[in-house]
Amino acid sequence: MKNVNWDAYELFMQVARLGGLSGASGVTGLSPATVGRRMLDLEEAIGRPLFLRSRTGYQLTADGSALFAQILEMEGAARRIESWKREGAGSTLVRVACGTWLAWMFTRNLSLIRTERDDFRLDFYIAERRASLAHRESDVGIRAFEPDEPNLAATRLGEVAYAAYRARNAHPSAAERWLAVSEEDAISAYLRWPHQERGGQVVVTVNRPRSLRDLALGGAGTAVLPCFVGDQDMRLERVGGEIESLRHSQWIVMNNDDRHRRDIRAVVDRMVKFARAHSLLFAGRQP
Repeated sequence: MKNVNWDAYELFMQVARLGGLSGASGVTGLSPATVGRRMLDLEEAIGRPLFLRSRTGYQLTADGSALFAQILEMEGAARRIESWKREGAGSTLVRVACGTWLAWMFTRNLSLIRTERDDFRLDFYIAERRASLAHRESDVGIRAFEPDEPNLAATRLGEVAYAAYRARNAHPSAAERWLAVSEEDAISAYLRWPHQERGGQVVVTVNRPRSLRDLALGGAGTAVLPCFVGDQDMRLERVGGEIESLRHSQWIVMNNDDRHRRDIRAVVDRMVKFARAHSLLFAGRQP
């Protein structure tokens, strides 16, 4: 077998994690053609097929999955060594993956999550997609369901409620005009709700949930928001009661191997304390 550089393995991990050339291209800055060629070179060097290629993406073969698992162990070891080095140097990084509105809540109260005395840095990965820690893309994740992966530790934070909101000074007709995230970007249940229940009344769509609140405040119509967002803004009022079908529990998760790391433990403990201190707000019972 030819010698393979570590950067080839890193590129392989990106293709495997993101399911194809386009995703890996967006992360690495390489063209899809270059990524594809380098994966062919890697397969040739290893002497085994690593991917099943189709128009819908790249899927790992049995050999590809075996290589992925081995590289994951190497990557985890390298990350732990780097963390150990940074602890000695006084600067580690804690990566937090969470949804739009929880990130909004945490960043508004960041001094409760990271104090001036802390020697670690925080990185927030904000997306509506499920927070994945299995491949160590993040150190801490927050999910709307209890994880079933055996390598993850989880703590329940409480419940989250949702309701429809409009501006208090809006014209009454705003209750009949609905605002929504575009269907292709409506990943979460609360983002799909307007399309499923008020599809014929949606007048404006956006690609980011944060814009829903701004549109509602501007009087453009009614938006479904977490109650901990809508109930904190006196410029907004609920349209009807809680949408009970959207209520869900919230969990904070971390990798078993990393959960005793001092910096990760500090962030998790503070997030748990913060969420539980505001449990009534999150549950929609403290307007």
